[in-house]
Amino acid sequence: MLSKVEVVQGDITKLAVDAIVNAANEFMLGGGGVDGAIHRAAGPKLLEACRVFPEVRKEVRCPTGDCRVTPGFQLPAKFVIHTVGPIWRGGYSGEESLLESCYRRSLQLSIWLGCRSIAFPAISCGAYSFPIDKAAALSVRTIQSVLNSGAAFEQVILIAFERETYDAWRHALIEAERTR
Repeated sequence: MLSKVEVVQGDITKLAVDAIVNAANEFMLGGGGVDGAIHRAAGPKLLEACRVFPEVRKEVRCPTGDCRVTPGFQLPAKFVIHTVGPIWRGGYSGEESLLESCYRRSLQLSIWLGCRSIAFPAISCGAYSFPIDKAAALSVRTIQSVLNSGAAFEQVILIAFERETYDAWRHALIEAERTR
């Protein structure tokens, strides 16, 4: 099943897939990194769509580990799945289970939407400082688990903006294939 997973280096906002995943913050009102790039590329209607989500608690539209969906607007992707990864605090605050939840819930939501292709950035690995090697291995394991459960994806893309991320995901995929 991992043959459906590919690692590419590039810009997630250029991918013509059914859904792209946005490494959002809990406010869902745009930010830096991939979140800012997706908001800029999608146009102002994306921010309007994000504002529609009610706060589940003060200034939180999407809790860490969960996800929400909006249209892609001016993006080539039909949907944007916004997920909030954990801030790395040394690995003692449930960060791994929260990050696993981001990938699993994003995949589950995309299945519910009828998506056949999805692209992920390296959730939590930028400003949230999750170690890339740990995040790569965890994301590949989670995706493998969902694919093995019968999810009908034709394509899952792990898109890296930097070479370090690309290399970490390639290594994680090779290790997952080796240990199957």
